[in-house]
Amino acid sequence: MVGVLCGLTLIGLSAVAEWLQGVIWEDLSSALGADPDAGWWIVAVLTATGLGVGLVVRFAPGHAGPDSATTELVSRPIPAIALPGLALALVLVLAGGVSLGPENPIMLLNASLIVLLGIRLLPHTSVPAWVELSVAGTLGAMFGTPLAAALLLTETQPGDPRIPLWDRMVGPLLAAGSGTAVMLSLSDLSLSLDVPGYAGFQVGDLATASVIALAACALGILAAYAISPLHAAFHRISNPVLMLTAGGLVLGLLGAVGGRETLFKGLDEMKDISSNIGDYSPADLALFVAVKLLALLIAAAASFRGGRIFPAMFIGVMAGWLVHGLIDAIPAAVAVTAATLGILIAATRNGWLAIFMALVVVPDAELLPILVLAALPAWLLVLGRPELRVEAPAPAPDSQVA
Repeated sequence: MVGVLCGLTLIGLSAVAEWLQGVIWEDLSSALGADPDAGWWIVAVLTATGLGVGLVVRFAPGHAGPDSATTELVSRPIPAIALPGLALALVLVLAGGVSLGPENPIMLLNASLIVLLGIRLLPHTSVPAWVELSVAGTLGAMFGTPLAAALLLTETQPGDPRIPLWDRMVGPLLAAGSGTAVMLSLSDLSLSLDVPGYAGFQVGDLATASVIALAACALGILAAYAISPLHAAFHRISNPVLMLTAGGLVLGLLGAVGGRETLFKGLDEMKDISSNIGDYSPADLALFVAVKLLALLIAAAASFRGGRIFPAMFIGVMAGWLVHGLIDAIPAAVAVTAATLGILIAATRNGWLAIFMALVVVPDAELLPILVLAALPAWLLVLGRPELRVEAPAPAPDSQVA
């Protein structure tokens, strides 16, 4: 039941966001005789999106939850009064073209809902247990496979360590499986890209993948160093309406430079680009990487509600195609997966999730040993470095959680 509810919540909010996206970018632009790819339209829509999210953050009860830039993928539930504002802010972000995904808000929203219902139905079950189930169900739905939940939870070692791991994992895996089943039954979710098949394992690909992963990881680390100063700069504007409107304006200007390919969470865009990669030059791909990275930083720093995994995946995929375009002797499958692996290690600090997501975009088992070995130097590089996240201020002593 938890997995089904988590899947339905994600599908429902995504459907509303897709409908609103069509209204804004297709219907409204057509009614006004505007080209939705025109720079001025992109600037106008992103600025208006910033204004809308700012109004929600300023006036919605609970201020639309915590600042996503300060939260991890799994965070503490929030009071029920903040959930409608968080859901509305997420829909506006996804529909308006902001370079963030649904990950952090939907994880938080589902965890809060499940805890709210769970402690009323089964009050003797602990809050962490309900959060565990919601995390698993949401991950299964979001990535279209229960393996993501299994890998993440085995890394966090949930529950009583005296109980065998598999016994602790049965419930979360059932939630992840049911969340995945709901998503696959009611949507056409697919994260795999149109990438030429890998010809077969070559020892030299180990070195190549390691270098690419290191370079992509270094790019993610640079972003991690930049996010806190940018966050502080935006938060000098004390009024959230003005701050988010300014953030939307900057995002619109970046979108006008990079084009619509650099807007939104990036999943559909990276699939479209990969399917038509011959239409893009290395200069185009380099522009996509630069603009999307800046857009991700600005969106997070300005406190738009959204996650950083899907935009980081877009950056990794584009960086991989760029490497392949510059050195075509490097197999595209190796370049794309290694770059995705490297930047996700920097962005998530979760080795299993980074390896898994890299294999999801190019599902070829022969790449697995290459990616596992390439993950080691990237992991060593991130040790001791800041995360792609802003440290949240300490909560007030009397703060409470629903």
